[in-house]
Amino acid sequence: MKSPPYVADDLWVFAYGSLMWSPGFDYVERVHARMTGVHRSLCIYSFVHRGTPEKPGLVLGLDRGGACRGIGYRVAARNRDATIAYLRKREQATMIYREVVRRMRIEDTPQRQVSALCYVVDRGHTQYAGRLTLDEQVRFINQGHGISGANPDYVIETVKAMETLGYREGELHRLAERLRPAR
Repeated sequence: MKSPPYVADDLWVFAYGSLMWSPGFDYVERVHARMTGVHRSLCIYSFVHRGTPEKPGLVLGLDRGGACRGIGYRVAARNRDATIAYLRKREQATMIYREVVRRMRIEDTPQRQVSALCYVVDRGHTQYAGRLTLDEQVRFINQGHGISGANPDYVIETVKAMETLGYREGELHRLAERLRPAR
């Protein structure tokens, strides 16, 4: 299938969590993508979407180091501003992420790289959880429920989206297996 023609002002968005399975915006192209220098991590206490300040859940962030496979969405130039506004409302509810533009590699065409909007965790923010043990992650996720639903659903849907792309991340998959029986 041929991609629609690229316009210089089109917006690329890198998705590594719920945006992979529920983007919530219109796009003209969806590709397997990879970003280096950051990795997917359940390192954010969720106070809004998957938890509350009293009973925080855990959500994913891009944290420094490593590499992350995900989805790249190309948004038509005419929808650029509306998409950015939507993403800011969705991703920046508590300003835990830094909105940045980074190089993203298109997986089916390794020489193809684009600049993509993404959301990287702010390690100085009070919601930054850092690296938690598997047991700690299970506890926070099982208690988490926010305006976007139950925290276990978020993790399981993200793992399913990764499997659809044809890959596994050992730690995240082990976590999802521990969550499934608790449901």
